[in-house]
Amino acid sequence: MKKIDGHLHLVRTIAGLNGKGRLNALGGGKAIWDDGTVIQLIPQGSGEDSFTAEAALQLMGGADVEKAVLLQGSLNGYQNYYSYQMVKKYPERFIAAFSVDPFADNAMTIVKRQVEELGFRAIKFEISQGGGLHGYHSEKPFRLDTDAKVGEIFHYLADYPGFTVTVDYGSSDQVSYQPEAIANLAARYPLMDFVVCHLSFPSVDHLNRLKAALELFKPFSNIYTDLSAIQDIVGERDFPYPNCQKVLKVAKEILGTKRLIWGTDSPWSATFNSYDDLASWLAASGRLTDEELADVLYNNAERVYFKKSAVQAAAEADDPVLLFDEAQREDK
Repeated sequence: MKKIDGHLHLVRTIAGLNGKGRLNALGGGKAIWDDGTVIQLIPQGSGEDSFTAEAALQLMGGADVEKAVLLQGSLNGYQNYYSYQMVKKYPERFIAAFSVDPFADNAMTIVKRQVEELGFRAIKFEISQGGGLHGYHSEKPFRLDTDAKVGEIFHYLADYPGFTVTVDYGSSDQVSYQPEAIANLAARYPLMDFVVCHLSFPSVDHLNRLKAALELFKPFSNIYTDLSAIQDIVGERDFPYPNCQKVLKVAKEILGTKRLIWGTDSPWSATFNSYDDLASWLAASGRLTDEELADVLYNNAERVYFKKSAVQAAAEADDPVLLFDEAQREDK
């Protein structure tokens, strides 16, 4: 059955930043944070110090994954421009979201360039305390639905009906955890789609907490959640992941399968469980019918991320900075 990986990261240059400092490449797919923490960021055989589009396509090809959604995150460092380049190079395979630090002085200049010049029609907010904005803006906790700087971005994006907003707000023990904000934003911007990453960080020991978050989302048909990295979150390596099946059951009962998006969160997640296992666990679980599998594995991501307007904007985008630079060189 064909699939779209609804949560994939490309890493042209490792440039991670979070509460542990900067992430520095070590080779062999490993990297070290400034505080001394060493991680295996890239699966063996997929890159020494990068995870390129070609490496991703190789993994995807072995798992019947037709397309992928390229997201950004503080773990890898924002790869906005490389993602733009790879969408241009492989338009049939990729669509992408960009990220921005809303507290940067030039945040709105960055946002407008990504949307108007580079053709992005999705934005990723990784605000988690563990790995995102709250890890290095800890002096000022903020909410997506009330912060003035973030609000400025949403007011601008409201001019683009169908825009997709993807949010990683971390786990419930972090100050960044804010499912209420997603519900408020979905009500405020009904023409936007919202995707909550990682099934709202589930815990099999606290299923009522997961149910509470999903019940907040239930009334809003423009809120989806992706299933990426839930194996890592619940600490599971035993294919086909019985604990992941428990939280999947809850999500299916509350939201239904037309609002769930499969994804892997590779490359990092593919260092804990193989990409092939991540791509096949839903089918192996027996929890979904063929029709439901088709929705979760492909149709939902196609509808949310690969909208005609998004694909067209990406196809028509030409970076005016490079066009000007090329013209300058030709004049010389």
